[in-house]
Amino acid sequence: MQNPQGGNQRRECSQLQRGSKSHSPRFYSYILQMLRNFSYVSLILLLLLGLYSCGNPSSVKPEQESSANQNTDSKLTFFGVALEQFDEEGRPIWKVQAQQAKYTKETEIGEAQNPQGELYQDGQIVYTIKAETADIKQDGKQLLLKGKILAIDPRNGVVLQGNELEWRPEEDLLIVRNQFNGNHKQLKATAQEARVKTREQRIEFSGKVVAISGDPQLQMRTEQLVWLLKEEKLIGDRPIEIDRYQDNKITDRGRGNGAEVNLKTKVATLKPQGQLQLLNPPMQIISNSMTWNINQEIVRTNAPVRVVHQAENVTVTGNKAEMKIPEKTVYLTGNVNAVGKKSQSLKSNQLTWYLEKKLLEAQGNVVYRQVEPPLNFQGTTAVGNLETENIVVKGGGSGNRVITEIIPQTGDW
Repeated sequence: MQNPQGGNQRRECSQLQRGSKSHSPRFYSYILQMLRNFSYVSLILLLLLGLYSCGNPSSVKPEQESSANQNTDSKLTFFGVALEQFDEEGRPIWKVQAQQAKYTKETEIGEAQNPQGELYQDGQIVYTIKAETADIKQDGKQLLLKGKILAIDPRNGVVLQGNELEWRPEEDLLIVRNQFNGNHKQLKATAQEARVKTREQRIEFSGKVVAISGDPQLQMRTEQLVWLLKEEKLIGDRPIEIDRYQDNKITDRGRGNGAEVNLKTKVATLKPQGQLQLLNPPMQIISNSMTWNINQEIVRTNAPVRVVHQAENVTVTGNKAEMKIPEKTVYLTGNVNAVGKKSQSLKSNQLTWYLEKKLLEAQGNVVYRQVEPPLNFQGTTAVGNLETENIVVKGGGSGNRVITEIIPQTGDW
């Protein structure tokens, strides 16, 4: 005798089988769209149970189930998969579609083929995402993709690539890691990880960071660097090296325990413990705070500074300094002291150093000293060559006009 209930079940299964053969991609997309607020894992499980029960009940007996059949139950392939998540106000926070995805009980959904979609913040698209292949996992609060990930911010054109992407909408945080690299018209960067605050349009690079800007032509190396896209600034609070290039050759190198680079004004600030090494002329500028106008090639310090001409063995210190690199001229003010290789020194309130002429012009409370022969002169101004010890001091302390010329002895040469 035929079981009426069994007959009804076979008729329902037959209808489901016919529908799944002819409309499989549309069928799953339609169901997923209609049941947005339900758990997707539960939905897929229900679909699996429905499809599995459509087989002939008498063809397989429970006691004959093998481990292979159990593995088939835990890993099945779906077509036309759509994942969506919404916030409490009903606004989307992510939408991801995949042509094909293999489902497993352990990883929920994995091995998605050609996934692509959008990430949302406040109902607006903040990144579009796509990949060749990816493992997808969602838990309602975060979305995790693993594979060859490409994420693009349509608002500013930032392109992020890596092998792992994590979206935490409640924290307004997008993380891209594992062979990360970023690309933008202003900057290219590689790092171990990038953390994006989408509302602020702020990206923090960390771990072996290398950032390259096109205008000005710089390469920056550090362990952590923050990129403020709206302000067009790069900010680092760790030791950093900055190389400046012209015609693909390094011309200057800056260093510091922190830095700020304004990509709009082309000005870099190095502090604390800033250093700038010039190749032409071969000089080093050291200060606890300095600004470097890269395009104009002007360096300014508002803190005590030391300027070293390495080829001539001349060191000048002062409270403040400005160097115009194209003119090869340095201006120093406040407690200025220039020291030559023979320990001869010239102190003053102000000093102008003409590097090509090897000429010093000192003003205000001038004191010149040399060791051999031992001489000491004071005046209001001085002009001369410190290296050759040929200095002219004018204006004596008595108020009478005094001109003193100091010429080294022949034996000193």
